[in-house]
Amino acid sequence: MPASKRDQLLATAERLFHEQGFHATGIDRIVAAAGVVRMTLYNHFASKEALVAAVLAARHERFITSVDAAVACASQGQATRALVDAHGDWLERYSQHGCIMAKAMGEFAEHSPEIHALAAAAKTDLLAHLEAAVERDGLGHHAGLARGVFLVLEGSNTTVALLGAQTALADTRAVVDTLLATARSDTR
Repeated sequence: MPASKRDQLLATAERLFHEQGFHATGIDRIVAAAGVVRMTLYNHFASKEALVAAVLAARHERFITSVDAAVACASQGQATRALVDAHGDWLERYSQHGCIMAKAMGEFAEHSPEIHALAAAAKTDLLAHLEAAVERDGLGHHAGLARGVFLVLEGSNTTVALLGAQTALADTRAVVDTLLATARSDTR
């Protein structure tokens, strides 16, 4: 089934925003790349900011769905590692240019508190999912473990563009494994 015009616009805008930045990508570029006219965009989104918000919300929903699926399939004691692996798979497949949420936070910090808040909420949501995974692994009593893993994942969002996916993700997994092993050894 062919994608709807709205879905075409979302996918095109997401790709362009991610590759070129939000402010550097104009409406004319989006509609041309999507193969629609400007009026079609405005029939679906009241403004460029509404399009940005829809892109961020849709992308976060897809990301969290992939994370949740990985955690749901994880064997006992492996929920955190499954989440980290899902994050790495996502970076490798969809985020070679870094994290779109971090880009949005940077570009909209002073221009749109609403967009900044939406991107920040996505980050907070990831941290909550990490806290749940750490808890599921029986390591919830280790204060700061989820935040430590979160910091490592956020670092991988940046370093994937610099070091390449394989190196950044191998280093990310090694650091997370060390954090988890240390937490487990403290439990004994």
